[in-house]
Amino acid sequence: MMRCFPALIVCSVLSASAAADSKDGKLDIYFIDVEGGAATLLVTPSGESMLIDSGYPDNQGRDRDRIIHVAKDVAGLSGIDHAAVSHWHRDHYGNHAALAAEFGVGTFWDRGIPDTLQEDNSFETRIAAYRAASQNRSKALQAGDRVPLTSGKTKLTVKVLTSGRKVVPNDGPKNPYASRHKQIDVDKSDNAASLSLLFQFGDFRFLCCGDLTWNIEGKLVTPNNPIGTVDIFMVTHHGLPMSNNPALVLAVDPSVTIMCNGPTKGGAESTLKTLHEIKSLQDMYQLHRNIKLGASLQAPAEFIANPGTTATCEGQWVKTSVAADGGSYTVQIGPAGRNRSYTTRKHPVP
Repeated sequence: MMRCFPALIVCSVLSASAAADSKDGKLDIYFIDVEGGAATLLVTPSGESMLIDSGYPDNQGRDRDRIIHVAKDVAGLSGIDHAAVSHWHRDHYGNHAALAAEFGVGTFWDRGIPDTLQEDNSFETRIAAYRAASQNRSKALQAGDRVPLTSGKTKLTVKVLTSGRKVVPNDGPKNPYASRHKQIDVDKSDNAASLSLLFQFGDFRFLCCGDLTWNIEGKLVTPNNPIGTVDIFMVTHHGLPMSNNPALVLAVDPSVTIMCNGPTKGGAESTLKTLHEIKSLQDMYQLHRNIKLGASLQAPAEFIANPGTTATCEGQWVKTSVAADGGSYTVQIGPAGRNRSYTTRKHPVP
């Protein structure tokens, strides 16, 4: 059953985002470089903000500072209204507590907090900081839930497709790529429990699946496709090969892909080959060049935000800006990058 959370729960710190310049009516999405972690910031036409994941802790506050820079100096925010955790790995929630202390966070969203995490011996310490920052009031999302972002003239929805290894009902048209799913060994890590979020703004659709892994991806889209097609797909799990099941990637058939990889993390050859199979693909973007892989499969150089190593990285972000009616969008790299324009497709309703 779908649960809709009341918008009134966001009464805490902010409506900080009121400071953002939202007069153009656009939906902005920033893919912030956190060196192979993830941090994706959305700012709605009303100035409401949502951050999905927050990069690595430590590193002299590198990822925290990059997020604050984009939120404050680029997006014009004075705080973050919603902060979501896709799953409990440190490269995804490492800075939620620090951001709450230094910038302000309204409502925390996650998949529910486990008692332990077998792959992280420091989980007890890390989760204590998160609990303190959220005052033990984070909201647990289940598959089928809706996150209550405010709609303006153009309707904006956020639907949870997966959470805690559970998926939405397998309704919709038959997936022509279902046979591409071949079951592999069960992933017992928290990656498989990732939140997957489908954003729709008018006709524009954006899919973000955290670090969801192969078997759950297959479970979500076989034999039927309950997602439909999308305009932008954030390549799952930094482009690692235990994710990006072709049964899902080819079924959602994006026009644009954006990969939040690092110089040596993600951007795997098998994933890049799958992306090249996408029928409607117009352009691929990467936050980093995979320095261990040749250029032939990777995005062209002008579509890669950061071409060098971590030591020389300038932390360039990628920004998508969706027109006020949802009918078109642009993608650019960094403040001085070329603005490339795309037309939103008419997506069949699944």
